[in-house]
Amino acid sequence: MDTQVVAQVDAPRVVALGGGHGLQVTLAALRRITQDVTAVVTVADDGGSSGRLRRELGLLPPGDLRKALVALAGDSPVWTEAFQHRFGGSGALAGHAVGNLLLAGLLETMGDPVAVLDEVARLLGVRGRVLPMCREPMDIEADVVGLEEDRSAVRRIRGQVAVASTPGRVQRVRLRAAGPEPGPPRACQEAVDAVLKADVVLLGPGSWFTSVLPHLLVPELHDALVRTAARRVVVLNLVPQPGETEGFSPEQHLQVLAEHAPGLRVDAVIADTDSVPTPDRLRRAASTLGGTARLSRIARTGAPDRHDPDALADSLRGAFSDGALGGGGTRSPEFPSTPEHPSSTDGPVREEETPWR
Repeated sequence: MDTQVVAQVDAPRVVALGGGHGLQVTLAALRRITQDVTAVVTVADDGGSSGRLRRELGLLPPGDLRKALVALAGDSPVWTEAFQHRFGGSGALAGHAVGNLLLAGLLETMGDPVAVLDEVARLLGVRGRVLPMCREPMDIEADVVGLEEDRSAVRRIRGQVAVASTPGRVQRVRLRAAGPEPGPPRACQEAVDAVLKADVVLLGPGSWFTSVLPHLLVPELHDALVRTAARRVVVLNLVPQPGETEGFSPEQHLQVLAEHAPGLRVDAVIADTDSVPTPDRLRRAASTLGGTARLSRIARTGAPDRHDPDALADSLRGAFSDGALGGGGTRSPEFPSTPEHPSSTDGPVREEETPWR
């Protein structure tokens, strides 16, 4: 099946929150269900091409925004291929994606990131809308253990790349506006409005601490996610990510979600059958959030670390229409016990630019 939209008279209004490749696969699946999709994209990336443009120009990091636009783009390959093209060589443009540079140029000339994204969406024939989580770039901070000789000592590290690649164990993340006088994050109002008007809101898959949880750390977005009448669906990763969630069980992802957003209720948790070694634990963890675990085969055949968009779309359809959902369960105060996330070998935290951003 190709990525054309499956037309439905009663297609739901869906908001997907995330970033990077995780959000891309969610949007690819949603294209098979509805045209009324809004992607709300994290803006804390500080690596690769996005990080370079952010540091040099003080703009929103464009990489994850570019990926979301391409995921929802129309059928003409000319602009989408050009948008994704990266310059080679060893000069100043090496590693930059054309789409990143175009977004950066429009951000400088137009100023308003929402207007920029809407304009590029028209250029690409995007079905749906792409919005930034915040209108200004964000910085992620994390409390990490396992980096000192005293393995229980907490070190605070800063930056998306540093948090995603730390050899320690992330305990908690925070978000703040970047700049010489950093302050609390302020949500993009259009993103807040989209969440409040949605029929379904999706969180995940993706880098848990740096792409999924940051949305819950923006007060206005957090409040909208708690108050919305939409069904809230969490899509879990297929495998733990080295550094960020290495050693995490599926239910431990839900535990840290609840720790960062204690008031959030969830209606459904989607996970791949082969990625859940103890289904009963996941079901209990989902029920503590008021929801139901839905297990099915959603990984690509022969690629257990990649979601299959068709299979994920089928699972999402079931979660959207399941009459048993509604979040009416009573939340228990504690999660079932899960194994601790083992710390890796000590080493320095380094900010490395990853060219694929």
